[in-house]
Amino acid sequence: MDILASTITGFMADYLLPFMRISGLFAAMVGISARTVSTPIRTLLTVMLTLMIVPVVPPVPVDDFVNLGTFLLVIKELIIGIAIGFISMMVLDTFVLAGQVIAMQTGLGFASIVDPMNGVSVPAVGQFYLILATLLFWTLDGHLVMIQMIVMSFKAFPAGESWWTALQFKEIAHWAGWMFVAAVTIALAPIVSLLIVNLAFGVMTKASPQLNIFSLGFSIAQIMGLVVVYVTLTNQTFHFTQHWQRGQELMCKLLVLC
Repeated sequence: MDILASTITGFMADYLLPFMRISGLFAAMVGISARTVSTPIRTLLTVMLTLMIVPVVPPVPVDDFVNLGTFLLVIKELIIGIAIGFISMMVLDTFVLAGQVIAMQTGLGFASIVDPMNGVSVPAVGQFYLILATLLFWTLDGHLVMIQMIVMSFKAFPAGESWWTALQFKEIAHWAGWMFVAAVTIALAPIVSLLIVNLAFGVMTKASPQLNIFSLGFSIAQIMGLVVVYVTLTNQTFHFTQHWQRGQELMCKLLVLC
């Protein structure tokens, strides 16, 4: 009976801890973590991926499965998966933030819709940038990169053995700070264009004070904002590729791969 119990305990540990790490990834990963993806589908994907990768990852060194230490190991695995998936989410949130900056500058912030991923209202321009970035994420096989990273994490940090240091969590916090810098970089061209438009309005106000520049300029600013967004769409692929490359470098650094 002791041998049977030990075998069952080892079997449960070998599958439960990887399952929790992959669950954390899918709970925070782009696309799969959206509210439009039902919980049964997400659970099925987690189970399928767990069954595929458990044979190729190191076994879990857990002797006694039912204790407080195992519960802490489950929490650790869940946090590792969430942290890896959260990096991909921050890459896309950069474009949402850039869209919000553009919307506020052009007066398009009044048009807001519900974000299906987070369940909150965001400007329509930000949602448009989010949809565009999500399509680029799937087109560039970002989901395959995330699965590859979670598999590599089991080699860098075997389940039930290793744990991240404070410096690695600090890298994620610094990445969140750079997200704002990248968002301003993406929105720099529309911001400068609208600044020139506002300067032109100032010259018009000085030359002809009787014109109602506020009502006239508001409509023109919105039209120019749409025009600038259309013109700068060709640069979004470049921005996403560069930012996603930095995100992969961060994940490699966290997994001690580079």
